[in-house]
This record gives sequence, structure tokens and C-alpha cells, in this order.
Amino acid sequence: MISIQDAAAERILILDGAMGSLIQGYQLDEAGYRGARFADWAHPVKGNNDLLNLTRPDIIQEIHEQYLAAGADIIETNTFNAQTISMADYHMEELVWEINVEGARVAKKAAAAFSTPDKPRYVAGAIGPTNRTLSLSPDVNRPAYRNITFDELATAYQQQAEALLEGGVDVLLIETVFDTLNAKAALYAVQEAFEQRGQEVPVMVSGTITDASGRTLSGQTTEAFLISLSHMPLLSIGLNCALGAKDLRPYLQTLAAEAPFLVSAYPNAGLPNAFGGYDETPEDMAAAVKEYLDLSIVNILGGCCGTTPAHIRAFAQAAQGVTPRKPQRA
Repeated sequence: MISIQDAAAERILILDGAMGSLIQGYQLDEAGYRGARFADWAHPVKGNNDLLNLTRPDIIQEIHEQYLAAGADIIETNTFNAQTISMADYHMEELVWEINVEGARVAKKAAAAFSTPDKPRYVAGAIGPTNRTLSLSPDVNRPAYRNITFDELATAYQQQAEALLEGGVDVLLIETVFDTLNAKAALYAVQEAFEQRGQEVPVMVSGTITDASGRTLSGQTTEAFLISLSHMPLLSIGLNCALGAKDLRPYLQTLAAEAPFLVSAYPNAGLPNAFGGYDETPEDMAAAVKEYLDLSIVNILGGCCGTTPAHIRAFAQAAQGVTPRKPQRA
């Protein structure tokens, strides 16, 4: 199979779009999430999208296939919250290994069905930020207080990374980073997982700009975010979520000017409206990401919240024949 590094040297790689937005379209109720296996689970599980890898893998595979049919080169596993810290909300910590392994296997099955010798499809193991932060106190009255330690976070991430590797992912994607210290814990954990298993795959990192300040939640500028993580031999660094495609462009330009890695971008379909939905159409977003392509500031392009297979198809068409950005020399 052509390596993802070689594929990225030849063309813009297309990443998939939102998972949660499409799951919402199935209008699953509590019983729909539980399935037969968890019918008697003592705690509510509605909204635990990662659990669907076990209870409704048919839905997850169908979503993967929609994105692959739209032209995605890379699909993300349905494992954004599949670590013990987030799963504690559902009292399902003991299911973390199985959720990740099965999430990877479902995605690999879909990717294999669409892969061809000249266009292989890749699976990225999605590792989300958790609902904790190492850099900030959750209690305004105790600024020094933290509700998790670096080691606790790294342990949770290592288990997830090892399970994703067991399931056969091609890449690990540490995404929606709002706290760079969390990302450092994840990268440390990934390296430990590689050593534990005697196996390595490329690693992608994607941060999120929280508002018009152009900074992450923990206060870093895009340039500082890049510098903080440049000690790692990453496949790519990029930005996702939070902002729409047009508003994300200046921060991508900062990355593109300095990053020795590939640059990725997968913005939201605009900012949420009053009803929590997203209004930017595939045509709107394709016009905005065409600026990325014209400026040669991205190597990997996809969508985050509110994006659909129609958005990804529009991105794939816009990127057809475009020369990929050349990473800066380290």
C-alpha cells in the first residue's frame, strides 16, 4: 500500500467530516444507544456516541462509507471520547479497550472496501481532548487546583492508543487540542504505546482556536502551539473545530509559514446558530477552502462539526489536481 507520507507528497489528502452530526440524523433514543447488550445498564447512555461501535456498528460503518464515497482519503475512528476519563460519565471505563478496538476495526473494514492500488484509504485513530485540562483550574477560587494529573491523563491516553493500534489504525490523530499540556500528555502516552507494542504509526495533531482572539483555551497563539509541539516527529499539525473555514485561514497561514510538518485543516460549517445547528453549505465552505488551496497552506483538508459527505465531496472536487504544500525545512 502507498504510505500516507507518499500519498501526501502527491496530492491534497481529504479527511472526512463530522461523525456526531450524522449520528444525530439517526435520532436514536436511549434504547437505540443501549442495544440488547446494555438494555439493563444502570446509568443513562444516550449521547455516548462511541458506544455505538459496540451496539450499532452498522450505523458507524454506514457513516464511514458515506465519507469514503464522497472522496475521503482518511476516515477517523468513532473514538473521540473513548478513554476512561470521558467514559466515567457513563460508568463504562471497563469498555474502553473494546470500544477502541471495534471502532478501529469498523473503520478499517470500510476503508478496505473503498481502497484501490492507486488510491488507498487510511484510518486515523481519533483521540479527543477529554473533559479535563492540565493547564487551568476548574475552580476560580482555587487557581492552583487541578482535577487530574499529567500521569493520570497519560495513562488513559496510553490505553486508548494501544487499543487503536490493536484495531489496526494507520495513523493516530490527537485532535481538538485546547490545552497543549494535554496534548503533551497524549504524545508522551503514544510514545509509550509504541514502545509497549513494538509498533509505530504516523501521528497527527490538531488544535482548536476558541474564539476571535486567535488563541487556544489555555492561552497559546498558533505560533506558540506549533513551537510547543515541534519537538515531536509529527506527520502533520493543524487546526480544527471552533471556527468556520474563512475565519480559520489566517491561523493556518501562520502554521504553513513555519511548520516542518504537513498542515491539516478541518473547520466547522461556520459557528453554531441559535438552534445549535450549522449553516454553511458545501458551496459556502468550498469557496472558503479554495483560498487555502490557492495560497498553498494545507496538505490535509476535511470538516468538523456540521459538515457532511456533501461538504467533503465539494472539498475533494476543489482539491482535484492541486499541488500540495511543501513543508518548511526544520
